[in-house]
Amino acid sequence: MARKHRAVNALFLAPAVLSFSLVMIVPFFLGIYYSMTDFNGIRSVLTFVGFDNYKTMFSEPAFLYSFLVTLEYTVINVVLVNVVAFFLSLLVTSNIWGKNVLRAGFFVPNLIGGIVLGYIWQFIFNNVLTNLGVSLGIPFLQKTLIGNKNTVIWAMSFVNIWQYAGYIMMIYVAAIQGIPANLMEAAAVDGANYWIRLRKILIPMMANSFTITLFLTLTNSFKMFDLNTSLTQGGPAGMFMMKAVKTSEMLALNIYNTAITKNLWGQGQAKAIMFFILLVVVSLIQVSINKRREVEM
Repeated sequence: MARKHRAVNALFLAPAVLSFSLVMIVPFFLGIYYSMTDFNGIRSVLTFVGFDNYKTMFSEPAFLYSFLVTLEYTVINVVLVNVVAFFLSLLVTSNIWGKNVLRAGFFVPNLIGGIVLGYIWQFIFNNVLTNLGVSLGIPFLQKTLIGNKNTVIWAMSFVNIWQYAGYIMMIYVAAIQGIPANLMEAAAVDGANYWIRLRKILIPMMANSFTITLFLTLTNSFKMFDLNTSLTQGGPAGMFMMKAVKTSEMLALNIYNTAITKNLWGQGQAKAIMFFILLVVVSLIQVSINKRREVEM
């Protein structure tokens, strides 16, 4: 009977396992093979080049700069998205009037697709804010923020925070609502003010949610592609290691441009493999650190 149940379970699992294998596992191992060839997307006879694509990648200024820009963008977003989302969650779980409307309003930007969002904010940066800067006499706004290499990453981060903070806020809201109200009330009766209750009770009891939100914002920032493509296309241009580079071209967009635009599929695949390894390592380190923090808290 148990054998029959196992056969039935295997039968039901087979379509999902087959689909996952064809879409994820097989392409992943094929990608490793292609990363060691001179594949250009067309050529049927491939030349095995070993680790040459990986060596080329690490000597390419555009890729190294994309790596640094991605790190900068990730640090900015991990910090600011979580800070903004946390304070928004405190706001919408307080006793203010219309908190449910605010909760929905903060979440709505997350429903807009990244490509559409990028074009909307491109118009805002290039037209609305520049015209506003001219009208009000504000020099900082008279030139588009996404056309300046010193402000373009901050502009992208602002758009991402505007879109993503509401989603992270909902995770914090769920964590706050899961904390027993009588625990906070007892602390208030004992004389603990709001900030002490926040620091000593609320934040420690939300440790699990911090692990989740930090992981989500970290991976979301590293994998940013659609907003990067539609908002800046990697521009403006700049110099790095005496070479011209795109100052807002992040890793995902750099991989896309290498493989699709330049038809260097082997090099693009090598970058994708390194990108995968980097993302896995960073994510595992972040989760392990946060898990230890959960125990300490």
